[in-house]
Amino acid sequence: MGSVMLVTLIILIVIVLIGAWVVSVYNRLVQQRNLVDEGWSGIDVQLKRRYDLIPNLVETVKGYSIHEKSVLENIASLRSAAMGAKTLTEKTEAEEGLTKALKTLFAVAENYPDLKANQNFLSLQKSLTSIEEEIQLSRRYYNGAARNYNIATTVFPTSIVANMTGFKKVPYFEATEAEREVQKVKFD
Repeated sequence: MGSVMLVTLIILIVIVLIGAWVVSVYNRLVQQRNLVDEGWSGIDVQLKRRYDLIPNLVETVKGYSIHEKSVLENIASLRSAAMGAKTLTEKTEAEEGLTKALKTLFAVAENYPDLKANQNFLSLQKSLTSIEEEIQLSRRYYNGAARNYNIATTVFPTSIVANMTGFKKVPYFEATEAEREVQKVKFD
């Protein structure tokens, strides 16, 4: 009878240890997923700041560049698309187009000396530059959190708990092709 009790006790201890390990891994995965969510929230806040700045920028430019109406309409359209994007992939694609359009706008502004000297335009341009830097910092934080989370969900034996509890890899918010290439501006 004593050996049966000992075996039962050993089995119970092993079950408790495995259960404690599963709970510990699960809690760590939850914590890392929350860091990813926090990172995405930081990006989202900076993108919102940029979206809020764009209408003021467009209004300021509108008075100077009547010939560049298509650029302004394109920015407004891309801003709406970016704001309405639901997934990270959609957001990345929309942001790529918006970033490219904003670069075009600033390149076009070079043709308008009065606009380049306008204090409101200069202030908006400086604010946008600051926001772009904040977006890059937020993106870096998010991608670091995503990297750590993705590693945790794919390494053995943590991947067993991740698969059992529905933790999936998350995508990175990577630099777009438009951001990687040097912009070539050509005026006719």
